[in-house]
Amino acid sequence: MSLLITDECINCDVCEPECPNGAISQGEEIYVIDPKLCTECVGHFETSQCIEVCPVDCIILDPERPESKETLHQKYLFLTQQAS
Repeated sequence: MSLLITDECINCDVCEPECPNGAISQGEEIYVIDPKLCTECVGHFETSQCIEVCPVDCIILDPERPESKETLHQKYLFLTQQAS
């Protein structure tokens, strides 16, 4: 699944620079995650870096966008242009 930032976000700015895919940006009220770019850090790290640094635990799996680890890995390959 891609990740989702809930409305508990306090706009602390720590998640955005941690995303290796540039999927996190400032939205109208809180930070948002672009599901087309989010791979949950698959291919980059063992854990989702935004979740690791979030001080209020407001980043969750997006229940509207289920994705397998294989799907996330294929997205990683496409985003880094390693797809065959």
